[in-house]
Amino acid sequence: MGLAQMQPVSPASPLPDAPLPVIKHENSKSGPCRVIPKSESAGIALSETGTGLIAEQASFPPPAAQPQVPAVTSAGTILAPLELPPCPPMPLINFYQRFLNGPEVKPLTPKEKARLAVKNILDPFNAVTILANAAIAVGSDSHSDYGPGMHGFAKVVGVSYSEDMTGEFVGTFLIPSIVHQDPHYHRMPHATIKRRIFHAAAQVFWTQGDNGKGMLNYADLVGFPIDLEIANLYVPGEKTNLPSTAIRYGSGLALAPTDNFITEFLPDLARRIHVRVVLVQEIINQVAHTEPAGTP
Repeated sequence: MGLAQMQPVSPASPLPDAPLPVIKHENSKSGPCRVIPKSESAGIALSETGTGLIAEQASFPPPAAQPQVPAVTSAGTILAPLELPPCPPMPLINFYQRFLNGPEVKPLTPKEKARLAVKNILDPFNAVTILANAAIAVGSDSHSDYGPGMHGFAKVVGVSYSEDMTGEFVGTFLIPSIVHQDPHYHRMPHATIKRRIFHAAAQVFWTQGDNGKGMLNYADLVGFPIDLEIANLYVPGEKTNLPSTAIRYGSGLALAPTDNFITEFLPDLARRIHVRVVLVQEIINQVAHTEPAGTP
């Protein structure tokens, strides 16, 4: 038999053990992946389980997995196979990220501080806090400068969000970016109770910089007066003279450790009690504002 009678091998025929091509997108930083819906993944699992059980009952060997063959278009373009690596799961939003300990928190760039300010404003706990605080304020005093009913409720919500946005912009982004201050609160979970109480109260005045060293808390000491002066322009019924503003400044500094105490100690109670942190803080602030001066 001559060599001329041998059938030529078609070069277009794919080798049986050749690796399947994976086509990457130009704008993708990582390899392509396929999102598997829950219905599809559940169907695949049920099909494989049912087929295996039937084969086992009938004494048949389990079915072998079918190899994936890449599809070829009319133009000869090889498409990526369907069995791509599954996409990694979406990262969960950690609303308790504020309880990270000091050594675990990395310095933030100005862009990251701006994102942190926006995240704090859009935090759903923050929305619940503002709505609940507005309902309590209107329900407890319908004759305030905000007015009664839904109109007063809407005004309180709008003013609260305006104050919140001003405070986050000045205290989380602007001043920390200028003076290189870390806007995080750094916990001391392994210190003594007295040391932690002092640490939480002192962070209103002395905090940590982006370089990890101690520094004045300009975000509170300088940011509070800026917030108050801006609030004097639009908050209804607010006395805008210097003595009244100074009193509100002192009250703000006195109440500022409340948030630090919650951030410092609430994780110790989290094993037994599950509490919405920001809502608890606002309830404490509301009690402090409405309590008579002579109340013990």
